[in-house]
Amino acid sequence: MLKTEQETTVFSDEGDDTLGGRLSMARDAAGISLESLASQLGVRQETMIAWESDRSEPQPSVLVKMAAMFGVSPSWLMTGTGDGPGEDSDQRALEAVKIELSRLRSAHQEIGLLIETTTRQIERLDHQIRLRNVSKDVAH
Repeated sequence: MLKTEQETTVFSDEGDDTLGGRLSMARDAAGISLESLASQLGVRQETMIAWESDRSEPQPSVLVKMAAMFGVSPSWLMTGTGDGPGEDSDQRALEAVKIELSRLRSAHQEIGLLIETTTRQIERLDHQIRLRNVSKDVAH
């Protein structure tokens, strides 16, 4: 991806081609959690998720406030041109990727626990059904 002097990004990603993708990337690059940002802006986390997934958009005044918090220009958040997260902050980019990896690991662990729980439930129900069927066969 060729960059002009005014167009800087931490890393190239298809997700940064939308307002939501740029919001998420800038928040990660700034090291601000979703929960913390929602609290600072006085909105629900679900609202933040909707903004970052392009299901809705923040009011312009909120967008300007987030741009200041992230250290990017409002223009970059809206259009992708202008001052984005600085390239000079390779450390911030690394931290953003580490945060994303941590989120993925947590989700992976949670899914693993859900799979184990569901497997045990299936085994327990299967055992109960078999016992009932054996009881019915003995009664006949």
